[in-house]
Amino acid sequence: MNGRWVCLDVGETLIDESRIWGTWADELRIPRLTFFAALGAVIERGLDHRAVFELFGVDDWPMRVEAVESVHGGFQPEDLYPDALPALVALRERGYAIAITANQPAIRDEQLRALGVVVEVMAMSDAMGVAKPDPAFFSRTLELMGSPEPSQVAYVGDRVDNDVLPSSEAGMRAIWIRRGPWGVIQTPPPAGVAALAVDSLAELVHQVDEAWPDSGGPHPPAAHDEEAPT
Repeated sequence: MNGRWVCLDVGETLIDESRIWGTWADELRIPRLTFFAALGAVIERGLDHRAVFELFGVDDWPMRVEAVESVHGGFQPEDLYPDALPALVALRERGYAIAITANQPAIRDEQLRALGVVVEVMAMSDAMGVAKPDPAFFSRTLELMGSPEPSQVAYVGDRVDNDVLPSSEAGMRAIWIRRGPWGVIQTPPPAGVAALAVDSLAELVHQVDEAWPDSGGPHPPAAHDEEAPT
């Protein structure tokens, strides 16, 4: 290991959330296209994602979570982005320790492990007792890693507000993954805030070393990097 960590978000970083949002649309009997458009409007306005329910006058959405989860059935293999598992393997081969911390129900930990996600540290906000963008979330993340220097940790996420800005403020190397609705719609972070911006985890594998410009450039490819995602 090179003493550095890559910490990843879950939604739209490892997991494509199309199915869970589609399940919500079906539960509320709202056409999926309409629901997705409304979610996009909420993101563009800079509102909390739960504001999408307010747009449709759905006040009882917390009471529907159990029904949605029952239909959704938790994370499934098809929910993983194709580059997710190969990227975890490739990052470890490059010498990085890997963590996953995210705003998710506690059960997602078990579900991710069942999909073959193997990392040194994994914790969801429900179990941590604190959620992004609270600075305490990132402090707790560091504690779970064994308290490395924040500058030795790269935090990878799709949301500028929840991932890039607060992880940078915590002293971490913020890496913005530009996929999913937040990655496409949100205003990019100010210049210099994100140490790196990538469009996929496959791209992250090949560029992650650049998040530490003082390290002398990218490490040479591992012996079997030809198997890494491209």
